[in-house]
Amino acid sequence: MWGTRLQLTVLIACAALWCAGNAAAAEIRAIKLSPEADHTRATFELSAQADYKLFAIANPDRIVVDVADSAFAPGLRLPEGSGVLKALRTGKHGNDGARVVFDLDESVQPKSFLLTPADGGGYRLVVDLYKKHKGAVKSAAALAAKPREVVIAIDAGHGGVDPGASGASGTQEKDITLAVARELKRQIDAQHGMHAVLTRDGDYFIPLAERYQKARNAKADLFVSVHADAYASGDARGSSVWMLSGRGATSEAARWLADRENRADLVGGVKLEDKDHTLAAVLLDLSQGATLEASGAIAQRVLRALGKIGPTHRGYVEKANFVVLRSPDVPSILVETAFITNPAEEKRLNNAAQRERLAGAILDGVRDYFRSVPPPGSWFAQAGKETGKEKPEPVATRRGTASAKVAVIADDDPDRAELLAHGPKS
Repeated sequence: MWGTRLQLTVLIACAALWCAGNAAAAEIRAIKLSPEADHTRATFELSAQADYKLFAIANPDRIVVDVADSAFAPGLRLPEGSGVLKALRTGKHGNDGARVVFDLDESVQPKSFLLTPADGGGYRLVVDLYKKHKGAVKSAAALAAKPREVVIAIDAGHGGVDPGASGASGTQEKDITLAVARELKRQIDAQHGMHAVLTRDGDYFIPLAERYQKARNAKADLFVSVHADAYASGDARGSSVWMLSGRGATSEAARWLADRENRADLVGGVKLEDKDHTLAAVLLDLSQGATLEASGAIAQRVLRALGKIGPTHRGYVEKANFVVLRSPDVPSILVETAFITNPAEEKRLNNAAQRERLAGAILDGVRDYFRSVPPPGSWFAQAGKETGKEKPEPVATRRGTASAKVAVIADDDPDRAELLAHGPKS
């Protein structure tokens, strides 16, 4: 009897060791879809790091993802098709792998990468399915004959569950910023060679980092975030213009270099994901430096234009580590139109004619900059050639780099301490 028990124990132990050795190293716990304007993103949530292969099959169009040494979690629910994706199918691949098949409406350009754990999450395999551009490719001569428009991304601060500051009569900052943003877009779109896009065009909330990402997706030449300042005292008044501080740029660079998803595309289409860490850091530093210089130059012109229609809170461009200004390749400024906590300025912000003047001043500063430093291939660059006033240095955008000169207040200026404590709420 004892021998039988010993034999059974050995068999159970061997079976357990065999199962452990053949168990999937990674479990696919969830698959999520995120449809975007030009692509559909599928995110695989994994319990551990895993090797994978991706390939395309035509007639009918499919993308196949094989994840080695893995299995699907019990009860895994597949999302319904969205965008170019008609449906998802799953199955086994070999003896110990998992296969996911994407059935497509049309052929796509896939892109994939594996994200390491962050913010308490696990490993994520991301598959982006980009629509292929159809139609004949235009020649370089045809493209040169039709200059592009300068794109301005306008961000109406706050929104939705985040009302921002409130005035004495109950005016909410989120409503003022949207009204000014819409007016600024109207004026920009009326200009030859310029076009504006809004990060929000309604009363809803958008996370801060997503706001500047919208500007990058639009390949914007400039990002302008609109706010209405607040202060404990109702006497504070005047407009102000802000740009990103050096510390903010440093922290954003560290995040970009640590996150492969962010490293996929930088200024001018340069990719960082295939560069070693040192080279990627150098390229990112060059891009950020040019972007900050351009941001400061634009901010100075906008502040000067605002000073012509009313008081400014400070006589210089101010700096802070605002999340919305952290794009490494799109020049970005934040405009505090006025103090909503000042009853006189609150009344002015509620006046459509005054908002029109504010938007006009912002436009004047922006237009002045692009006339002075026209982006390559833009209408401003062509107009400069025709008038013989072309400037040699390009603006820092996703299409190039820049070397604009700017004088701004230093980060360690003691006069800024009190102001930063009560600065914009971004």
